[in-house]
Amino acid sequence: MDNSKGQFKSNFGFLMAAVGSAVGLGNLWGFPYKMGNGGGFAFLILYLLMAVFIGYPCMLGEFAIGRKGQKAAIGSYEKADRRFAFNGWIATLSPFFLLTFYCVLGGYVLKYLVANLGDIFGADFGINGEDSGVFFETFVGSGAPALIYTGIFIIVTVLIVMGGVSGGIEKFCSVAMPGLAVLLIITVIRSCTLPGAAEGLEFIFKPNFEVFKGTGWITVLASAGGQIFFSLSLASSCMIVYGSYLDKKENLEKNALLVPLMDTSVALLAALATIPATFAAGLSPAAGPGMLFVTLQSVFNSMGSAGPIFGVVFYLLVLFAALTSSIGMLEGAVSAFMDRAEDKGKRPNRTKISWTIIAVTTIGSVIVAVDALGAGPLPKPFGLSTWLDTFDLFAEGFMMPLGCLFMVILLGWIRSDYIDDEVELSSSYKSKGFVKFCFKWIAPIFLVFILVGQMNSFFALNLF
Repeated sequence: MDNSKGQFKSNFGFLMAAVGSAVGLGNLWGFPYKMGNGGGFAFLILYLLMAVFIGYPCMLGEFAIGRKGQKAAIGSYEKADRRFAFNGWIATLSPFFLLTFYCVLGGYVLKYLVANLGDIFGADFGINGEDSGVFFETFVGSGAPALIYTGIFIIVTVLIVMGGVSGGIEKFCSVAMPGLAVLLIITVIRSCTLPGAAEGLEFIFKPNFEVFKGTGWITVLASAGGQIFFSLSLASSCMIVYGSYLDKKENLEKNALLVPLMDTSVALLAALATIPATFAAGLSPAAGPGMLFVTLQSVFNSMGSAGPIFGVVFYLLVLFAALTSSIGMLEGAVSAFMDRAEDKGKRPNRTKISWTIIAVTTIGSVIVAVDALGAGPLPKPFGLSTWLDTFDLFAEGFMMPLGCLFMVILLGWIRSDYIDDEVELSSSYKSKGFVKFCFKWIAPIFLVFILVGQMNSFFALNLF
């Protein structure tokens, strides 16, 4: 049965699109600085545990729900159980919040790529030895330039999605993801061979559980849990949509295993590309979100004439990662509204829907860009320091873990056999017992802790 909205031509194309959606700023921007704040090895252990007990089962669940329903999140949840249609709306609305700040960060990445290119050619638009912190603050608070780079990133995202499933998304991801892997490995080799990088490797891999003392483990768990959803694009409609575009003969078990495995590998490589370099430069691994732009640019600036070259390589791979994720988020929403049009007997217009959705999210992007990571003139809602945190709170902090919790309740307690026949179409479903156990017992417990921890972290409730 072909999906009327399009279909992946190959399993490789599907895998690159799914991995591309998972591998994004969550890996290259979020994972290293959250690992830095979470104590390094301690964060890594919790992240790996949740990748096994939440990442794999939930990825399989979303692929199967989508392929069985042959629709985006709203329609697929309606087919699974009409009482859970609201969860499809939660998943569909999450990208609206994610894209607001994701496109702004994508614009920042594009600016740094251009600036490092400028340094190579000695152009005025380069960084030209300027202090990386001053350069970042100047650009973020620049107003029109920040908005222009954000706009370019948004337009590129829409144009790729307008190309359709195989002609746009699959074609771009099939080239971008292998390219990203090559560029990332080059960056890792350079980072790990810098003088003083060994201390960074020790931070990542040497067992140290000091941050777990008292109730500290809940804070690290919440951070690692939020990172799992942001990184794997779970509960954001994307994986359900990509599942609906997958041929019935393709092995869902294998793909659900490969996506988290490849995503986690990239996240670890991203840590190896950034944290050793951070230590080599004598900087803090807990530098926060600025690590991607301030800390690493300081490292590139210290490399002399080779610095801009490695800067271009690094920010090009981050740009590839950001685009593959942003197109996945946009496609999740576009596909859902194409379904609604078909349900009303109308012929869906992919171009019109794409531009309409991005117009709505662009309003949020303008707010995030003008807010300048808290330095701008806009009032700060909910007591949070930035508008980026506000939109992130709704998406990664609340809607994504809550949506995943509802999914595991559905598949673990309400309709525990719903995805079995779909998975068994293409495999013997050897992991059935493990998946069902996770859906029923492990994942709900983890997800409740993650939700409580996220609320505590965002609002500083001091619950523990």
